[in-house]
Amino acid sequence: MPKGSLFCHSEPLAAELARQERRGIHFYEMKYSTIQIHHDSGIATLTLNRPDKRNAISFELIDDLLRGLAEVDKSPSQVLIVTGAGKAFCSGMDLENLRQLTGRSPEQNREDSETMARLFRTVYDFPKPTIAAVNGAAIAGGTGLATLCDFTLAVPDAKFGYTEVRFGFVPAIVSTFLLRQVGEKHARDLLLTGRLFDAEEAHRLGLVSELVAPEMLLVRARELASQLMESSPTSLAFTKRLLSDHARSELDKQIAAAVRENAAIRNTPDFREGIASFLEKRKPRWSTP
Repeated sequence: MPKGSLFCHSEPLAAELARQERRGIHFYEMKYSTIQIHHDSGIATLTLNRPDKRNAISFELIDDLLRGLAEVDKSPSQVLIVTGAGKAFCSGMDLENLRQLTGRSPEQNREDSETMARLFRTVYDFPKPTIAAVNGAAIAGGTGLATLCDFTLAVPDAKFGYTEVRFGFVPAIVSTFLLRQVGEKHARDLLLTGRLFDAEEAHRLGLVSELVAPEMLLVRARELASQLMESSPTSLAFTKRLLSDHARSELDKQIAAAVRENAAIRNTPDFREGIASFLEKRKPRWSTP
């Protein structure tokens, strides 16, 4: 295990490592179909690699991300950069997966919610410093992925949004983290309106650390990574663990409730109507409360 690694202290990552090892997968053998990972001079760059789909979140992408994060934690790399291939960072849920959601069982809905929660919690609790280099749209789950990194750099044209309520979903899991990041009043605005907002507003709210010109985005991300690597990796890992532990008990309860709500909404008529109207490109006809 690399010096300074706190892999054993990160429960989601430890569980993911155990799952992969039970399947006979070793990290040096790992292959991915939706991401790319490049290690260079102590910096790991994880690229969401579905540019033709605007890096939309699919079941396969979630699995690749969990395995990829576990690989980076086990590697000698000291800092992780997350970015997207093409013009988008991550544009939300994959259309093909959306079509499948209405036919899933309650047990599958619960498992889906638990897996998404595990992904977000793994990013939040990641034992090495993380930098999101947001090169374009980061919508719904993409906003969560971008803003849960320790540092979020974004190009001025990047768009963000917790758009779930506009499509019959509930932003349950991301709301847990957003409340801690921006406070209740701002969180109510973003979550209840489901509106898109630009990188400048995200910066004002504290969701984005820096605005960076597109041609300098990865240059600045690597510059920041190099700055972080000047500090003790053990000290950084201990500091990150301290920050995670401070919030752990509260987050455990809130995420458990969020998983239940996220699964429950999928059994409602509005959820089915939201998906149908989106796929059919029409205005939704919501049920009467």
